[in-house]
Amino acid sequence: MLDIVLEGGTVYDGNGTPPIEADIGITGTRIAAIGDLSESAASERISVRGLAVSPGFIDLHTHSDFTLAANGRAESQVHQGVTTEVVGQCGVSCAPARSRRDIELMAPGYLPGAVEPDWLSFGEYLDHLDGKPLGVNVAAFVGHGTIHRAVLGDALRPARDEEVEAMAELLGCSLDEGAYGFSSGLEYWPGSLATPDQLARLCRVVAARDRLYATHVRNRDLFYDLGFGEAIATARVAGARLQISHIQPKYGAPPHAMAHSLEMIDQAKRQGVDLACDVIPHDWSHTRVMAILPQWAQEGGPEAVRARLKDEETRARIKRNPRPMWRLVSDGRWEEIVLMQSEANHALVGLTLAEIGAKRGCDPYDAALDLLLEEDGDAMNHLMWTSHSFSEDDIRLALSGTDCAVISDTLALAPYGCLKHSIGSLSGYGWAARFLQHYVRDHKVLSLEEGLRRLTALPANRLGLRDRGRLIDGNFADITVFDAAGIASHFDLTEPRRYASGIAHVLVNGRFAMRDGARTEVDSGTVLRPR
Repeated sequence: MLDIVLEGGTVYDGNGTPPIEADIGITGTRIAAIGDLSESAASERISVRGLAVSPGFIDLHTHSDFTLAANGRAESQVHQGVTTEVVGQCGVSCAPARSRRDIELMAPGYLPGAVEPDWLSFGEYLDHLDGKPLGVNVAAFVGHGTIHRAVLGDALRPARDEEVEAMAELLGCSLDEGAYGFSSGLEYWPGSLATPDQLARLCRVVAARDRLYATHVRNRDLFYDLGFGEAIATARVAGARLQISHIQPKYGAPPHAMAHSLEMIDQAKRQGVDLACDVIPHDWSHTRVMAILPQWAQEGGPEAVRARLKDEETRARIKRNPRPMWRLVSDGRWEEIVLMQSEANHALVGLTLAEIGAKRGCDPYDAALDLLLEEDGDAMNHLMWTSHSFSEDDIRLALSGTDCAVISDTLALAPYGCLKHSIGSLSGYGWAARFLQHYVRDHKVLSLEEGLRRLTALPANRLGLRDRGRLIDGNFADITVFDAAGIASHFDLTEPRRYASGIAHVLVNGRFAMRDGARTEVDSGTVLRPR
């Protein structure tokens, strides 16, 4: 007896092969049969004729580490067909930590009072998630920046040899406690302080356990080739499997940067490096506003930063920084930078820094620094902006590579409760829908079967998920059913918190998280651990 039969759908198996018309039978948490099941006994039959039936979408790169601890329902993700997400990217994770204070400073999407952290080790963090209702499955990476802080504390300096060894030991423990991989964020402090030798030492720990190393490379604009080259060299020297995160170059890179980066990847693969990449499916980028401060201005924590921003002479020195992380800043393109998230200034979210400066009668750079100053306590670390930094042509070119997955680079959110003001990115509520709408259906950059592979089997392969990401007998029943002609995202600059449309049903481990276009009360996700 089957529990559920999805009848007559257009079934895409996730491997990129053409679809078939078939029924899917589910028993418990698993797919039991695919084919003509009209004569099979079943407790429930649901017609999905005229709809696409796909493996549930796997988001290979998110920053939902804390938001899932605060509200595990992952509304923004489930509403667009996501059934698994991978947290702990860009070198930042919720664990391991020396103290609750470290978690408050490092946790992506941290919100005071949203949840009481009851973990320090990586395993304890996973246990915390395991104890919560989860709308999606969760695989977690451990971040270089978090490990750096766990060993060096507030010190923003390169690690010494003995400290690198301590970091390697902590990394090994985290991997053994259930981390799926290791990530670095080399454009951010403290990741930018890590040398290639140090990263290779840490990546050897990852390689010894056959886990994945994901990196936000050191540079994606003027010196893009050094950034991508370093990532490839680190993986080659360490023998590690490499995932280059959000590969599209940003504002300031030469026009040939994307094509050259793909050539570098192809060359490395020919030389035996196990390498793939991923791309964000829109041309807006986002980051913490703190990232524009030079290293010396970030030392000592929020109160020390606050004192510097209040001092006119020190502020002037900050503004003279010749190499801010975003070249849009040094070029004064404030009309391309939009305030995306602020605890202190909700009313300004959606305005450009040029508009905020004009509204306040000050220079946009000063407006940005004032916004930092106005955030309460540690909220300074979580002030976010978004900028028109990516090229549409570069995104399309990246998608031409067969090993390029599609990611959100965002947070799992909800438009209610403690997360109601949080905005992970412009497309946090619609990244997968936008990819299928804009790049697959409207512009035909990829076929639907290939587009779905980039969201399912490809990320599953990179993670080593053997029984997810494909619709085959015996796999877990993570399934997304949608209207291929109607799936769409609805975000814009002024209101990104709009659910995608076109999703009919979402099953996570064989249970309906969405049914008939509406979210159910079911949260059947689980924490995934390597086997």
